[in-house]
Amino acid sequence: MQTNPRLNIRQVPWSNPVGADLRHAQQAELDARFGRPDHEPGPPPSGADCAVFLVAYDKGSGQPVGCGGLRLLDGSTAEIKRLYVLPYTRGSGVASSILAALEAEAFRQGITRIKAEAGSAQPDGRNFYRNSGFEAIPNFGPYIGVEHSSCYAKTINAHSAAQTAMA
Repeated sequence: MQTNPRLNIRQVPWSNPVGADLRHAQQAELDARFGRPDHEPGPPPSGADCAVFLVAYDKGSGQPVGCGGLRLLDGSTAEIKRLYVLPYTRGSGVASSILAALEAEAFRQGITRIKAEAGSAQPDGRNFYRNSGFEAIPNFGPYIGVEHSSCYAKTINAHSAAQTAMA
């Protein structure tokens, strides 16, 4: 699961307090970006519907620097949820490393397609998914008819997971 020599990426339960703190920080940032707390269509992810949740730690300091999870949509499709890195680490490969670890875990679990969503206040997220090999798709699930949502998908196989890890 390791894709970055500066990070320890660990699978943790959804209830893990470090993961909960990172998710809270992400939601606070998104609340500020969108200017309101009701910016997420559909039910929020939970431990019951996330197949995997990862936390990335900086090896040098031991500090948590990011997280991400996969919510199962069906037997072969998952949605990326709560992919977040602390602002001071952005641009250093943390998000790409978490994504690569999520893709590798998806492949290991037999998931062949990953979907993602980014809202209008997340141009960095939209660029990240496009630059990571995701293609724009029509809005799916709770994002159907939501004007500020942009949705993406990527086919997962051994080659794609390896390519993301090397990016």
